[in-house]
Amino acid sequence: MSNPPSVLVFDVNETLSDLQPMAQRFTDVGAPGHLSRLWFAMVLRDGFALTAAGSPQPFAELGAGALRTVLTGLDLDRDLETAVAHVMQGFSELGVHDDVPNGARGLRDAGLRLVTLSNGSSQVAEQLLTRAGIRDCFQHLLSVEDAGAWKPARTAYEYAAGACGTPLDAMTLVASHPWDIDGAGRVGMSTVWINRTGASYPDYFTPPTHTVSALTDLAGRLA
Repeated sequence: MSNPPSVLVFDVNETLSDLQPMAQRFTDVGAPGHLSRLWFAMVLRDGFALTAAGSPQPFAELGAGALRTVLTGLDLDRDLETAVAHVMQGFSELGVHDDVPNGARGLRDAGLRLVTLSNGSSQVAEQLLTRAGIRDCFQHLLSVEDAGAWKPARTAYEYAAGACGTPLDAMTLVASHPWDIDGAGRVGMSTVWINRTGASYPDYFTPPTHTVSALTDLAGRLA
């Protein structure tokens, strides 16, 4: 990019929020902790599938439904619905990654407009950023629930552009998910992949414009 973007659009789940504590929520109820990753992948899969079928559903509903599937048949230490409620409560109480507070403040102080666009609810994003003390860094907290389609559908990114009053090609998506990077890239947005784990980027997706290992590196990259 020759010029800094007008708006930085942040994915929320896993990009800003740290999902690692979810494993403990599973072990709390007597389930293997590794199922937390399977559960999250199932929620995304089903959200994408329903969007493709023209019938998107809220993240919370899919999250609870996928938990009933994952937890059924396990030797839990409580009844199924109580276990589902315990895990879902944990999702609403997550914290941010360590690099997020200073990274967000640095980007705001550099004069950039920050918004979120989540496949989850705007309320979850509100609580997450408020707990982290950085709610004031973000101008809008947007949810695909108001767009009528989950990311990476074009409609979701177009909704964010309309809400911000900014053309797609003047916006940059920041995400840790390659599928989100690919979707944004296909509609003309520039992109930043946050690769905290040193993973390889899948070569079948549109490559990111920039790659950083921490959000604190981004302000310097965009300068």
